[in-house]
Order: sequence, then structure tokens, then C-alpha cells
Amino acid sequence: MELATDILISFFLVLAGIFGLVGSFGLVKLKDTMQRLHAPTKATTLGVGGVLIASMLYFLLVKGSLSFHELLITLFLFLTAPISAHFIAKTFVQARIKESDLPPTGREYGWSIHDDPPLVDDDRKPDE
Repeated sequence: MELATDILISFFLVLAGIFGLVGSFGLVKLKDTMQRLHAPTKATTLGVGGVLIASMLYFLLVKGSLSFHELLITLFLFLTAPISAHFIAKTFVQARIKESDLPPTGREYGWSIHDDPPLVDDDRKPDE
């Protein structure tokens, strides 16, 4: 039983190391921002998640106690990494693409990142 526990924990640590290495290598080697964004948000997040899973298994199977800290860190990491990557990508698109480069939407409204701000109705009374 002890050998199986060590193998399981070692498996998650090695898997986490591989994901971390691939994510770090991708961050260094990929050419532009959109490609570089993919490496840390996917591979490195899985690498950190693997270390946290190994830590949870260690405390559960070896020490006999359940650790909620690692579980909360894992949930927070898996929720925040995609959201921050989305914001970075949207900012990159806003900074680099002109409205003339975007394909037509075929609707009344254009692309959400390039729409003009809504017009203010100047006929309103001051207390409205």
C-alpha cells in the first residue's frame, strides 16, 4: 500500500513537472503574444494543478488529514487563469485590429470592441 501511494504521488509530481516545463518552454519559444498566451494559461496551470493534487494526496494518504487549502488554491487557479487569459487576449485584439480589418457581422450592430459609445440624449431635463 505504501508503494502504491508513493507511485501515485510521484506520478502527479512528474506529470506536473512535464506540464510546467512544456508551458515555460512555450512561453519562451513562441513568437507573438497570442501564441505565448496559450502556454502559461494551459500547460503551466495544469502543472501547478498537478503539484497541488499530489500535495492533497500526500496529506490524505500519508498524513491522514484532508487539506482544504490545496483544494481552494486549485479551484481558484482553474477559475482565474482562463478569465485573465481572456482579458489579455481581448486587450491585444483591441490594440492591434482596426475595424476595417474585421469581417462584417451582417447585423445592425458591429463588433463589440469597436462600437461607438451610445449617444447621450441632450433633450433630457437636468433632474431626469
